[in-house]
Amino acid sequence: MFNELESYSETEQKQKIKETYGLMEEMDEKEFDHVFSIGLYNKIDDMIEEKKLSMGNAIFLLKHIGYCKILMNKWSYGFYHSELKFRLEKMIIEKEKKEKNNVVLLTGLCECILLLYDEFSSELLPICVPYLLKAALNKEENEEAQKEAELSFLALSNICASRIMKKELYSNEITEIIEYHQEHYNLTRLAYQSAWLFLICRLFYDRSLEDVILNKLQFERETIRELEELSKCIDWKREKDVRGKEKKEEIALLRWLQALEFYLTWCKSWSEEFVELVGSIVKIYLAAKGNHKEIGEKCIDLFVNSTYIRAIENVRKIK
Repeated sequence: MFNELESYSETEQKQKIKETYGLMEEMDEKEFDHVFSIGLYNKIDDMIEEKKLSMGNAIFLLKHIGYCKILMNKWSYGFYHSELKFRLEKMIIEKEKKEKNNVVLLTGLCECILLLYDEFSSELLPICVPYLLKAALNKEENEEAQKEAELSFLALSNICASRIMKKELYSNEITEIIEYHQEHYNLTRLAYQSAWLFLICRLFYDRSLEDVILNKLQFERETIRELEELSKCIDWKREKDVRGKEKKEEIALLRWLQALEFYLTWCKSWSEEFVELVGSIVKIYLAAKGNHKEIGEKCIDLFVNSTYIRAIENVRKIK
């Protein structure tokens, strides 16, 4: 299908890309790596260069590839080594200088680069983060707005914790978004989790965020509630792998556990709800240990890694 795209009109191309969405989401990791190789990304780059694929359709395609990649928790080696990566980086920098008013294009380009790759040029960070937060600030509750917010937050959550980021770049906006959702529930579960993962990752360099995370935004309370709700959506007795909505709920739960691991490692103070939070994790482990190996192992890793880090910190204090 990808090889035949250039023979279709722009409208037909978009329809053909839509038709691949379900197929992408059904792929396992080996299939994904085989299809989305450096060759495919270079083919897309050539089609853009030769004007056989519009930039709009390229973004439309790449955003969904990135979406599937994030949900699989994959590293995109093909994109990393492709000419397409360099094209997108260059376009973002040039368009931001010359066409700042082209918000839709710039937002789409930023989503693509962050969904597909987390070791991008440091020059892109102060450009991309504001565009994606602005897209996520859309408080409309229709399906299209929620999907766009989900993509924006998935992209933001893919920024690795070791990236230094000025608080002024994101703090007010992410706090407003989380607070608004807590009152109106306008985000999807995956978008809300990704917003938290993005914020928790910033703790790595900025411990001053602890008070906002712990007290103002009530991270422990929100995590307990989300874990309980997600637990109700999962068939803990299932005998085979699942797809679709239930798989998405499992992924969201795994990502909450990932955020918790960062939180327990980097946050020095806990609230009165900490014991209840630990109890929630134990319940998930007990439910998962039979048929959900990945979730069960994540619960164990969470406790082992955070306990190890805390022990090291205590030893350093004694010394």
